[in-house]
Amino acid sequence: MPIKKKKPVRKSVKRNASKRRVAKKSPPKKRPVRAKKAAVKKPRQEGNVVGIVTHYFSQVRAAVIKLKAPLATGDTIKIKGHTTDFTQSISSMQIDRAPITEAKKGQEIGVLVDSRVRQHDVVYKL
Repeated sequence: MPIKKKKPVRKSVKRNASKRRVAKKSPPKKRPVRAKKAAVKKPRQEGNVVGIVTHYFSQVRAAVIKLKAPLATGDTIKIKGHTTDFTQSISSMQIDRAPITEAKKGQEIGVLVDSRVRQHDVVYKL
């Protein structure tokens, strides 16, 4: 039986660096100068911020307001939001269905409102 000869393994040949094409580096690009940002105008406040509407009950037309300042029955408030903008006097306030005449900072109160309000509407005291 004849013996098979193995073929020699070809070794890779390194090419000279001079034959390789070397890409030239381009100079760094200059960034365009940005204009300074214009000062953002804050919305004009209507008065002192009293609180924020957290919920609205449409059947009884009542709003739940989280207070940031004290509020009393008879005060005039303005409720302003994305689609809401009206002024009214507070006729009745409640905490846990119990009528009150004054409320302190941090309390959540229920107030009868003349128009529809939405969450995150801001309540100002005039």
